[in-house]
Amino acid sequence: MAIYGVALLSFCMFAGVFIGDLLGISLGVKANVGGVGFAMLLLILITERSTKNGTLSAKSQEGIAFWSSMYIPIVVAMTAKQNVVAAVKGGPLAILAGTVAVLVAFAFIPILSKLSVSSDKSADKGINQ
Repeated sequence: MAIYGVALLSFCMFAGVFIGDLLGISLGVKANVGGVGFAMLLLILITERSTKNGTLSAKSQEGIAFWSSMYIPIVVAMTAKQNVVAAVKGGPLAILAGTVAVLVAFAFIPILSKLSVSSDKSADKGINQ
């Protein structure tokens, strides 16, 4: 089961790292910028589209679900090797960018929570009627 979907996961990882490297070069940074995040977004988009079209088999979906559950520890391990000291020495812009990104993510939590609650209530109304 776990081997199914690995080709798709590998493609997304290679594409994400390539995009992250290109972004790093274009920004003048000697590092991969967001490659793992791009890979995760590609995996989500391709998996959702393939599932809706019916082109992704059930075994592949199970394999992708398995590897997705393994993805978070892998991402943590990859980010742990990032050179934080170099980012801090890079200037206050690196610290500001990280802080702003975290604050924006925190700001979206209540908005997403309200959207989730309203969609749950509307789904409940449809079931009860």
